[in-house]
Amino acid sequence: MSEPVQTPQIPVNAAFKPRIFSGIQPSGGLTLGNYLGALKRFVQKQDEGIETIYCMVDMHAITTWQDPAKLRHATREGAAAFIAAGIDPARSILFNQSQVSAHVELGWIFNCVARMGWMSRMTQFKDKAGKNSENVSLGLYAYPALMAADILTYHATMVPVGEDQKQHLELTRDIAIKFNNDYGVAFFPVVDPLIEGAATRVMSLRDGTKKMSKSDPSDQSRINLTDDADMIAAKIRKSKTDSDPLPETLDGLKDRPEARNLVNIYAALADMSPDQVVTQFAGAQFGTFKPALVDLSVAKLGPITAEMIRLMKDPAEIDRILGTGADRADAIARPIVDQVYEITGMIRSRR
Repeated sequence: MSEPVQTPQIPVNAAFKPRIFSGIQPSGGLTLGNYLGALKRFVQKQDEGIETIYCMVDMHAITTWQDPAKLRHATREGAAAFIAAGIDPARSILFNQSQVSAHVELGWIFNCVARMGWMSRMTQFKDKAGKNSENVSLGLYAYPALMAADILTYHATMVPVGEDQKQHLELTRDIAIKFNNDYGVAFFPVVDPLIEGAATRVMSLRDGTKKMSKSDPSDQSRINLTDDADMIAAKIRKSKTDSDPLPETLDGLKDRPEARNLVNIYAALADMSPDQVVTQFAGAQFGTFKPALVDLSVAKLGPITAEMIRLMKDPAEIDRILGTGADRADAIARPIVDQVYEITGMIRSRR
């Protein structure tokens, strides 16, 4: 019997070039939650000068069935949203996942590294599958291994995520550590989650205990990035609140989820802290606060919506941008995946 591989020291991320990777699933229209929880922060990271790679994860989207025409439209619309929000394809790499085969190649390797017990503990799978877990796709179950591949095929060291994705990031770390230990290498970084900002988790306008989601049956529960000013105003005015005024301190919102959600949204749009918002509007009724939130939302989102509409009039240009981004992404990913094949003992004589 061969000797077991000696466990190496886990690599510190200082040994790897700082690099951010994140993606959004193109399975429907993007919302205010996507903007505040992801796109806005993506732009901030780009402007900090760190290498940034952003992806429309269309392979993840088909873990549940997608209409092909709608998937293509959603992928282009998602890319348009990235650009309209401030992502510069010349400074960041922007592409769709299916154009870079390294993702699924490394995804299979990680399927063989990850343990069934790890996957079974993923709460997001349990939430999505519900009582129908025997009939959902294998892809939905194995989703976190492909997500790990998305990140590690670029040796990304940081991933901006919402709280609901934190468990998947922990699994990515586990996979990286196990691969390194199994093969006696210090090859993959142990990625750090970036969870920050006033509204990393934007909640429904109809129920402050539930996340704002593009899959919610009620369109009134969310603000879509394609909504015009009148629609934004109407949704905010009709959003669920309570009859109490805003308190003088943030502690006063502890048991008021809808009120806290609107304060968080205002804070994130205005680049303020929730404490500053409460101080500014202390004692105000929602009849005063909501119009202020409408004005701020329209001012911030209106230009993004207009630019998305302009970009979507030229889908060929969006496809060109995604293709160029895919070429740049592949130039980083291919050598890393080729090294993985070498580490794992695959013969690669034919190219």
